[in-house]
Amino acid sequence: MEFLTDLWKFLMERKKWWLLPMIIVLLLVGILIVIGGGSAAAPFVYTLF
Repeated sequence: MEFLTDLWKFLMERKKWWLLPMIIVLLLVGILIVIGGGSAAAPFVYTLF
């Protein structure tokens, strides 16, 4: 969790707001991969790709 706080402080200090959409998309893709790996929702996640 320290990484996320450091990332947030970096965004606030350097005003790199254009990085925020890329970070959100990467987090969403990561969540989809974790969910699709071993759950009952796996067939539905695979149809998205």
